[in-house]
Amino acid sequence: MERLREKAAAFGIALSDHQLEQFEMYYKMLVEKNKVMNLTAITEKNEVIDKHFADSLALVKSGVELKDQKILDLGTGAGFPGIPLKIAFPELEIVLLDSLNKRIKFLNEVINTLGLQKITAIHGRAEDFAKQKEYREKFDYVVSRAVANLTVLSEYCIPYVKEGGYFLPYKSGDIKEEAKNSKKAVKILGGNIEDIISFEIPDTDMARTILKIHKTKATPKRFPRKAGLPSKEPIC
Repeated sequence: MERLREKAAAFGIALSDHQLEQFEMYYKMLVEKNKVMNLTAITEKNEVIDKHFADSLALVKSGVELKDQKILDLGTGAGFPGIPLKIAFPELEIVLLDSLNKRIKFLNEVINTLGLQKITAIHGRAEDFAKQKEYREKFDYVVSRAVANLTVLSEYCIPYVKEGGYFLPYKSGDIKEEAKNSKKAVKILGGNIEDIISFEIPDTDMARTILKIHKTKATPKRFPRKAGLPSKEPIC
């Protein structure tokens, strides 16, 4: 895990020995569970460190404050970026949301084994929880590494962000055209693309981008629409 310590340090994050032990345990649990269910196609240790752990911590490149904010990780999958962020910044309050209950059971095992506090894993669909008042517009930041088109992803994620907060999607490579094509939808949903931050994971050739989408007004109540519609009939 010294590899991770060095990559985190390149981002300005100092990981303690205890935090590295937590990452080590997380890695072991991930690989073991992956033998019986599909959590990730990446299992080689250095690749997991680069493509999952360090990549998750790259949120610091967005420049947002990471202290005691409330964060939703939508479509968390095997817990990325939410669990690495929680390990590195234990004062954060994090909710992990995924539509597959088997993943949520795994995440709860990780949370309990690592002794993480102020983190919850919930099973459900993004469009359903976004209609509930205890979740809608209640988060300082919403993060997602989902591969969906930005217009579609924004419809699912922006309704959870409180006014003044940020939607911070992780993307691969150059996404200027995708961002340009999503501007109208983002505006309708109450957001504004404030910045596009492109960088490489330290000591790799992995090109990554984080968008900084500022929530400037409430999302119209009709969004997100029912399952399937955002991808079939994108906002335009």
